[in-house]
Order: sequence, then C-alpha cells, then structure tokens
Amino acid sequence: MTPPQISSSSQSLLEDEEQPNTPKTPTPTPTKKSKKLALIPLIFIIFFEVSGGPYGAEAAIGAAGPLLAILGFLIFPFIWSVPEALVTAELATTFPGNGGFVIWADKAFGPFWGSLMGSWKLLSAVCNLASYPVLCLDYIKLVFPILSSGFPRYIAIFLITMFLSFLNYLGLSIVGYTAVVLGVLSLCPFWLITLFSIPKIDPSRWLSLGQKGVKKDWNLFFNTLFWNLNFWDNASTLAGEVEQPQKTFPKALFSAGIVTCFSYVLPLLGTTGAVPLEQGKWTDGYFANLAAMIAGNWLKYWMELGIVLSVIGLYEAQLSSCAYQILGMAEMELLPRVFGVRSEWFNTPWIGICVPTLVALVVSYLTFADIVSSVNFLYSLGMLLEFASFLWLRRKMPNAKRPYQVPLSMPGLLVMCFVPSCFLVYVMVVAHRTVYIVSAFLTVFAIAWYFFMEFCKTRMWFGFESAQDKVDDEDL
Repeated sequence: MTPPQISSSSQSLLEDEEQPNTPKTPTPTPTKKSKKLALIPLIFIIFFEVSGGPYGAEAAIGAAGPLLAILGFLIFPFIWSVPEALVTAELATTFPGNGGFVIWADKAFGPFWGSLMGSWKLLSAVCNLASYPVLCLDYIKLVFPILSSGFPRYIAIFLITMFLSFLNYLGLSIVGYTAVVLGVLSLCPFWLITLFSIPKIDPSRWLSLGQKGVKKDWNLFFNTLFWNLNFWDNASTLAGEVEQPQKTFPKALFSAGIVTCFSYVLPLLGTTGAVPLEQGKWTDGYFANLAAMIAGNWLKYWMELGIVLSVIGLYEAQLSSCAYQILGMAEMELLPRVFGVRSEWFNTPWIGICVPTLVALVVSYLTFADIVSSVNFLYSLGMLLEFASFLWLRRKMPNAKRPYQVPLSMPGLLVMCFVPSCFLVYVMVVAHRTVYIVSAFLTVFAIAWYFFMEFCKTRMWFGFESAQDKVDDEDL
C-alpha cells in the first residue's frame, strides 16, 4: 500500500485570499475513486451527527420538569443550533475540504490553533462516540437485564463497538444511504407514540415545573439540551467527500434542522401530556416504558429496536466525521502521513477509523453522565475557537468567494455568536472538578503534540518531507 502524496501545507495570506475555496492541501489521490455523498444521505448523516431522535432526552424532564424541557427544545435551537449551523454553512462552502473546522482555525489563526481545534474536537467526538454503545445498552438491558452490569455488559460494549466500526470501513456512501433507512425506522416509534398520545393528552400537564420536593438539576438539564442539539459542524469534515458541497451543505443543514426539531418536540408534547408526571422515572430508557403505558408492549419493543437502529446511525455518522477529520489533519501535516492512508478495497481512511474506535472502547466503560460532561466541556472549547475563527475570517478575508454567506454585517455576526458563546461559558463553569482536570490534561497533551509534530517535520520523521522535496513534488 503506497502512502498518499501530500503537497505543501503552507500558503501565504495572499494565496488564502485569492483561493479561499481550496483546502490547505489537496486531497490525496485515492487508490479507488470515491463515490460522492448526495443531498439526502448528507441530511441524514447530519441528523445523526446532531440528534438521531429523542433517545436520551428523557433526562431533561427529570431534571427540570415538562414545561422547561419543552421550552428548552423549542428555544434552544434558535439560540444555539441555528447560529452553529449558519457558521458551518458559510465556512464549509468557503473552505470545502476534509478537516472542516480544523481548516477554518488554521486559515484564521495559523497551524497551532488548527491543531488545537482538531485535538479538542476530535477528543470530544471520540468521547461522544463512546456514549452510543452505552446509551444502546441502557435500552437493551430493559429486555435483557443480564447486560446491566459486570462482565456481560463489558462484552456487549466491545462487540457493539467493533461491529459498528466495521460497517464504517465499508464506505461513506454506504454509511449515507444506511443513515436514511435507519433514520426513518428509528423515528417511526416516536411518530406512533405521538399519535397514540393525542386522545389522552391533558394540556395542563405541559405547564408543570416538576413535582414538589424534587430539586432541579440545572447542570443535567443544560448538558442534556446541549448534548442533544450540538455537533452541527461535524459533517464539515466530510466536505471533501460531498457532491457539490457549496450547494449541498446549506440545503442539508436546513433540512436536518427541521427534522431534528420536530423529532424532539412532538414526542415530548405527546408523552408528557398523556401520562401523569413521575419525575424520578424520567431517565435514559424511559421512553420505552412510556410506549408500553400508552400503546402497549408491542410499541415498547419497537422503541427498544429503534434505539438500536438509532445508535447504529449515530455511531456511523460520528465515526465518519472522526475518520475524515483525521484524514484532513494528516493532509495538513498536523498528524503523521500514515493517518491519511486509505483502504485499497473501500477507499476509506482505515487508520482514521481504527484510532477513534480503540479510544472509544476505553472511554465507553465510563458512565453515560460522565461521558456527556466531558464531551460538552471539550466541545465548548472548540466552539469558542470556531466562532472566533468565523468572525476573524470575515475581517481577514472580506473579499473571499463565499457560495453561502450569513446575511448579517459584522455587528450582527457578533451578536449571533455572543449569545451561544455565553452558553458555552456557562456549560464550562458548571462542570465538575474532574472534568476540569481531565480537560486541562488533554489540552496540555494537545499543545505538546503540536510541538512534537513540528519537531518531527524538522527531522523528516513519520513520512514528513523537506521543503525542497515538497517543491519537487509540486513540480511533478
């Protein structure tokens, strides 16, 4: 297997200004021609990157009651999801290439910040990846209690993780069309539970702020909202694999936003209105019990099958973004060249698939709540840098060709980014001390990694080329 040929990763500011639609380095020539992602598969990949359905949203009711949970899923998309999606639409169409947000930070502030962005986002994505087998088992254990703890649970996590990673190895186009099927099938039980709830709805139940004597858990509430409605920018790492990304990305983000919003609000309205509130029971997996109460055991079993299908979609979409981010970082020489090697059979970045899989296996043995907190903190750091990159690129490259541009002037953009940034800071402030310690350690490691890579370049280790070799390659 021949390593991909990679050209120079350094460009002048003048080149950035004149050629904004060109990634930092060209995509390596694959051993087999890739089949590009079309609009519909991309919509469902984004849907699974962000949501995958309301599985896991039960904790918002348990933390703050029906009214605040419903309002949260109605209002939060406008103050968080929409700004994030707009930033992604503009930057992904201006700089369409594997690496996504890593390219944006690099273009705005240089390779150090691109590397730090890549490290934060990759670590948060891998932690997020690890949460899906855990979430899956939270539902499956209702049918098979033996998987609740101990050795059987560890074996189940291992088998689920390895099987789903192998599916990703088979190719991105397969992942895309699989996501379409999985999206429809996993949402069906929620459409049905909403319909069966209508005759039983008491609208006054929607106004409940929670049961008396139950203390509100704001940390859990906001972490649940954040975890269920973020990662809109993750699909940007696939831009190099998308058919006509300048046209496709804005349409896909808008469509995925509509699907995501309705997938949360309608089932929550139906179930909270149809069943008397027992707030302590609103934990992960409770939707399956509600399905049995409202429609019967047949819908409960379908709901539990739905979470398995949803987790497959969530895992496949997230792993695809991780793999192609690693590929993009290898092309930008932020990682050794070997990380950019593609499979000769399926043209997938197989090392980029293996690395997140192995890390996710380790992280997946933590509790679901610990995983969500770690994901949100690291992701917040990355998003603050992403908003800063977006604003600075508008100022640094005002004349760059932007196939899609957020229709706001700089003051409007500042306001648009300020509101979600305040929420990001809040999420970080309320984190547990353990999360601070872990995040600080990982950030120090990310900084050390950047300088280690720079040292390796001077020594021409790990396949890095000298400046003269790069010039010779470009001449060829």
